[in-house]
Amino acid sequence: MTLTLDTSALVSLANRRDPGHRRARAAMEEDRGPYVVPAGILAEAAYVLQARLGPGTVETFLRDLEEGRMLLDCGEEDLPRIRELVVRYADLPLGFSDASVVACAERRGCGVLTLDRRDFDVVAGEIPIRVLP
Repeated sequence: MTLTLDTSALVSLANRRDPGHRRARAAMEEDRGPYVVPAGILAEAAYVLQARLGPGTVETFLRDLEEGRMLLDCGEEDLPRIRELVVRYADLPLGFSDASVVACAERRGCGVLTLDRRDFDVVAGEIPIRVLP
């Protein structure tokens, strides 16, 4: 199965001291990938990684993308669906980044790896995506 990663999963995986690190790592070991990073979360992920773990972590993240350990999904075709999701779930608020994760996972028919389940669980009740861990 393919796993679409959200920012909380990327941050947790990068930080062994994060409370969710073991659960996120176990989910990745159970589903061997490929692991997909929607382009819609790049800025958010880089910002949070740098703020919490420093610039070296951002470099490692970008190197992982560059070397294919994670796949970058640019998702231009997802823009109409992202807009629909942002409007439909405005009361959450789902937001652009999470909507891009949902649209990518939905299109690819894959799971979402997140440690921030509250929005994703609501959406998964209506859209056939699997939320891990």
